[in-house]
Amino acid sequence: MTASLQTSLAALRKDDEARLADPIAMEVFSNRLLSITEDMGNTLVRSSFSTNIKERKDCSVALFDGVGRLVCQASHVPLHLGSLMGSVTAVLKACPVARMRDGDAFICNDPYLAGGTHMPDISIVTPVFIDGALRFFAANIGHHSDVGGSVPGSISGTARSIFEEGLRIPVIRIVRAGELDEDLLNLVSQNSREAEERSLDLKVQIATNERGKRLLLALSLQMGLAAMTGAIDDLLAYTARRLRNRIRDMQDGQASCIAWLDDDGLGGDPVPIQANVTVQGERLILDFSGSAPQARGAMNVAESALLATCYYAVKTLLDPELLPNSGMFACVEVSTPPGSIVNPAYPAPVGARSITCNKVARALFGAFAQLLPPERAMASSQDVVPVIIFSGQRRRDDGTFVYLESMGGGVGARHDGDGMDGVHVHITNTSNLPAEALENEYALLVDEYALVEDSGGAGRHRGGLGIARQISATRDGIVFSARSDGHRAGAPGLFGGLDGRTARLLRNPDTAHEDELSSKISNLVLKAGDSVRLETPGGGGFGSPAERELKALAQDIRSGKCSRSAAERDYGTERVMQALALTD
Repeated sequence: MTASLQTSLAALRKDDEARLADPIAMEVFSNRLLSITEDMGNTLVRSSFSTNIKERKDCSVALFDGVGRLVCQASHVPLHLGSLMGSVTAVLKACPVARMRDGDAFICNDPYLAGGTHMPDISIVTPVFIDGALRFFAANIGHHSDVGGSVPGSISGTARSIFEEGLRIPVIRIVRAGELDEDLLNLVSQNSREAEERSLDLKVQIATNERGKRLLLALSLQMGLAAMTGAIDDLLAYTARRLRNRIRDMQDGQASCIAWLDDDGLGGDPVPIQANVTVQGERLILDFSGSAPQARGAMNVAESALLATCYYAVKTLLDPELLPNSGMFACVEVSTPPGSIVNPAYPAPVGARSITCNKVARALFGAFAQLLPPERAMASSQDVVPVIIFSGQRRRDDGTFVYLESMGGGVGARHDGDGMDGVHVHITNTSNLPAEALENEYALLVDEYALVEDSGGAGRHRGGLGIARQISATRDGIVFSARSDGHRAGAPGLFGGLDGRTARLLRNPDTAHEDELSSKISNLVLKAGDSVRLETPGGGGFGSPAERELKALAQDIRSGKCSRSAAERDYGTERVMQALALTD
């Protein structure tokens, strides 16, 4: 963190009850900023070439002020907030403002050198000059399907060091005073298995920031620079004050919760992630003492990723409408043991950090559930980001492909409703790749894409269902890898709710050659006709199953979300008969 940014955040920590900004003007201004980030996000998605960005929207955009304070972020991927914050801070550290020029742009991705969270997430940071002085940064990030490394897709849970995870990019100027460094772009692109796709998407990322830059300049001309910077200060101060009020509304106390990973990426015993939440007046302390030592495999979490997860959890649980800007960061203290899975030492691998981040979120939600009223609590969700990766020759023999997809699953039930079915949870928020686009571009066939029956935990409110995605190779030599979790234990229910079902990864299911695979497998070579099926976990239930409304139970059975046999096991035969009698 730069000295100027530390000073700015310290000022926000003070209980400064200076004049309140006009709330209507503040709302209008915040939405004008949001409209810029939304415009940038639309530009990035619509103009990109890879399915990972143009179809799945695995990208994010944000605006920062000249000292690195986050001003506004579009509603994309919460985890990317960490990468973008880390990248802008790294740019300010690596390149003094006096050396920056109008028209520059910087590229970076490295978790240890440039504030990234893992290598496939490449950031582009563009300084914005107004009246000859640095005033803002436009920043965006895209998850690139491959940046080299030991496996297609660049992420393997079994990686033993960061050097197996692809090209490491420290902060480097990729555009100098408006001139693109084609040599550097070529170097980055040629270290990917899909060089042309990397080059085109990176050019789109650069152009996206230019779009944001023009919109910021137009806003400053319309408002005036002094009014614009004053409005930003007011907005950040309001966010900080509002979050302090939410913390103060809680009862002082301390609570802990442990979430478990199946393993550390290389097998072995389950791995604990412990969150300790302390409320002291307006102070909120998140401490991770008790968490496991750093993992042998790629399950470790870089600082930027951990902070993004913590801020996400606080915002979600205490004030979902809170604006995601640096005002909220000043109110949250985060502490981690050095050399732990949430604070690893270089060169520990971090590629599969999203799985661990979701378990961090599970632990935080579990701890907060002990400090908040029951109506604010939620049972555990699938709390994994299962990823499948296929690579090989394209369907039309016009090159190779790397297809990567992160899968949704079941959301935990709440006091007032069932969990959502088949969606991303916590710190990820990407779309699925439509079967039509997948089959058109790749030598693959989607055999099934459906919800997993009986996967949601029973309760007064049922946990959401997981997803089944089964894909077949249509030619020999297709290489498959996966990283997943939740194969050993399901998502815990809450207040008497039952656990959600565990995940499964199968090769050639329902055949004589069916084989259950490890949750973290790399470089499995498939023959034409071979299929792989991933079933993601369901969410936990909320409240006793005996309290579920008969009408809702009947609907579960009639819709195929719950089999009759599972319903009789979890809710009792008599209640199932009563429920079905309502609809006969």
